[in-house]
Amino acid sequence: MNALCAMGRAGRFLMMVVMGAALAAEVAQTASAAPVEVWVAPEGQAGASGTIEAPLGSPAEALRQVREWRRTRDPRVEEGARIVLRGGRYEVAETIILRPEDSGTAAAPLAIVAAPEEVPVLSGGRPVTGWRPAETLPARMGHAPAGAVWVAEVPEWRGRPLEFRQLWVNNVKAVRARYPETDDMRRLVAWNTPAQEAEIPLEALGGVQDIREVEMVIHQMWEIAVLRLRTVAADGGAAWVTFQEPEGQIQFEHPWPPPVVNADKPERNSAFYFTNAPEYLSMPGEWWLDRRAGQVYYWPRAGEDLTTTEVIVPALETVLELAGSTDNPIRHVSFEGLTFAHSGWLRPSLAGHVPHQATMFMTEAYKLRPKGTPDWRSLDNQAWVGRSPALVLANGINQVSWQACRFTHGAMGGLDLQHAVQDTTVERCAFRDLGGNGVQAGYYGDRAGEVHLPYRPADEREQVARVTIAHNRVDDTANEDWGGVGISVGFAREMLVAHNEIVSTSYTGISLGWGWSRTPSVMSNNHVVGNHIQRFATRNTDTAGIYLVGAQPGSVVERNVIEEPVLWPWVHDPEHWGFVYLDEGSSYTTVRDNWAPREKFIKNANGPGNVWENNGPMVEADVREAAGPDGH
Repeated sequence: MNALCAMGRAGRFLMMVVMGAALAAEVAQTASAAPVEVWVAPEGQAGASGTIEAPLGSPAEALRQVREWRRTRDPRVEEGARIVLRGGRYEVAETIILRPEDSGTAAAPLAIVAAPEEVPVLSGGRPVTGWRPAETLPARMGHAPAGAVWVAEVPEWRGRPLEFRQLWVNNVKAVRARYPETDDMRRLVAWNTPAQEAEIPLEALGGVQDIREVEMVIHQMWEIAVLRLRTVAADGGAAWVTFQEPEGQIQFEHPWPPPVVNADKPERNSAFYFTNAPEYLSMPGEWWLDRRAGQVYYWPRAGEDLTTTEVIVPALETVLELAGSTDNPIRHVSFEGLTFAHSGWLRPSLAGHVPHQATMFMTEAYKLRPKGTPDWRSLDNQAWVGRSPALVLANGINQVSWQACRFTHGAMGGLDLQHAVQDTTVERCAFRDLGGNGVQAGYYGDRAGEVHLPYRPADEREQVARVTIAHNRVDDTANEDWGGVGISVGFAREMLVAHNEIVSTSYTGISLGWGWSRTPSVMSNNHVVGNHIQRFATRNTDTAGIYLVGAQPGSVVERNVIEEPVLWPWVHDPEHWGFVYLDEGSSYTTVRDNWAPREKFIKNANGPGNVWENNGPMVEADVREAAGPDGH
């Protein structure tokens, strides 16, 4: 007879109560060991309980709820918190901002995740609806047959008609009306720097009648320039054009990269096209915004029915911002399975866009006469740059990760790890259809820091360091600013760029370094390992599959696979590229065991200590098999 049976009824009841209480306590303890979950859904409601049955409607509201629990030391977040986003599109009304108060701890982290098997899309765009065949077209839009072009009212945004430079139709970017429509471009005829004017064939203007808001996009070696027209003076079959400020002065004063004009080889002069006029809307897939009338016109592609098709235009330049600081970073936060989409960028419409390299636009730049600065006695130019926006921006973060996220349909960058970013991971993510860089990380200069000055702040916490960018797929980047890069790292240290696949980028696959100087800076111990790069240089020259610049002691480029580039016939020098390219100031870097179909490498004005070992088609087959993300 067991002990429980041997007791009387009262004793047995008391024992059962005690055992039940112990079991309940054990269950409660087990339950409290799991992070609290707050559910969010596009159809959720403000003020809801945040359960799976009654989700909130906004990620920002969920963040505030968790933040308040942490502030009040609510026991629900003792083991951390998970904000779970159901699938669907979230129309983000303003940039979602994480602050230091949103930080988790090692024992109680914050995770913002997709619900299992669902795809939440954090969108900075707005739908364009109410499409109808245009009964009448603007007088200057004379290329389309009757009924071909459709029109819709521009969405209202913050009390005014929305202005935008991108438009996506069923997740495919449409073409902002341009001339010529294809890569059958025109070339510069002459370039008059003292007068700050350019000569072009008159027919290259495409018969435009009103040059207000018309932009000229010029190919410039490893970059482009976007210049708003100011005047046009016809002279027989030629035209002289000038540009608006501030970009006009920057364009004619900056020495690098220049437009190419060579009287002896005019067939190699810089190519260009014009955009943003109704005369240029002349084929399916093109669109034009009549900003003054608040209407947008689109010529549908075959099979597109605008009564049912989804059309999105961007409203925000950044969808998510992590706003930590050097003294108070954001810590222990992870993002899993989220999609960040639909960002815009209006600066070229307001101030033009003249980049130095890797989309960093110049705010001032000029040639030095005589040459030389205190750091570099033969330096021939100075430049100060600004930073183009990205779908996701991070400053002041530590121990943060992005896992299996998507960054897509962005006017410029995908993910920008800007300042004081350390011990952070970007892994198994997808970057696709981006106007600029896929991932950019590190310091590139600013208004207070000239681009050639070695960056070495006394406070190491300000640096970008120990960031892993691994097992990602980067596809179709730099499709607006052709000088963008698949993965771009500026002044940074102890970076690991490993086993990524980069497919189809206009300039360089992976760029590592900045400054063009042999002077020591923060750059050191960076590793580029096991990446697979294909279809680079689809628009630009002076490029490489992997490009390095500046002194980077202890850095290694190894076991990468770099396929043949896809060279654009309009570049000024189709031979100026390499599979690996060590540019000015590159020092103390090892390049070894990288597979390429032939030995074509560039060493330009390098410093000491570089080591090249076993690069080219002779590299063992296992290198090629192992490159790229797992399962490649």
